[in-house]
Amino acid sequence: MTKEVFKNGVNVTQLLNTIDQIDYNPEVATFAYRADNTWLGGTRSEAVVKDYYGALKEEKNREPQIIDMDEVEDLLGGGKQVSPAELLLVSLSGCFTKTLVTKAASRDIDLKSVRSWYEGEIDMRGSLGVADDVDPGYQSIHIDLVIDADIPADQKQELVDLAKRYSPVYNTISRSVPITVELH
Repeated sequence: MTKEVFKNGVNVTQLLNTIDQIDYNPEVATFAYRADNTWLGGTRSEAVVKDYYGALKEEKNREPQIIDMDEVEDLLGGGKQVSPAELLLVSLSGCFTKTLVTKAASRDIDLKSVRSWYEGEIDMRGSLGVADDVDPGYQSIHIDLVIDADIPADQKQELVDLAKRYSPVYNTISRSVPITVELH
């Protein structure tokens, strides 16, 4: 039996085995994530994340994760929950960091720490319908990143470039992805 190797908390043995499985059978790589949402009144809603499809099977054994969302007070919300726009930044931060850390682990790079700060700018004239010529989404997102590792700056930049190239959330946000909406 092969001894499992961990780097930066990542099971590199499992990572490489997963890559081998996907290389052998590309269908293993198809994942479908799901979220259910219920409006709770005002600008507040609750999403539940539980099951998903991946690695050729339905996964239904996870505990449900409940995400309570509302707008900030200045946008008619209660201001006590995270806003959906903030959750987009949270998703980006988690995915970008996870991708950077796994790429470092697969290259046998020891990381001491990774810190990042995310800021997105939205012109609310677009989403409020005040100005048709203003996009209702983020106009820009900026990431500040600090990688503490005993590697040269060019290797740190390579990790950032790999995260930009391979992070699913980063790529979803930075390019257009078709979204279909069906009314039932």
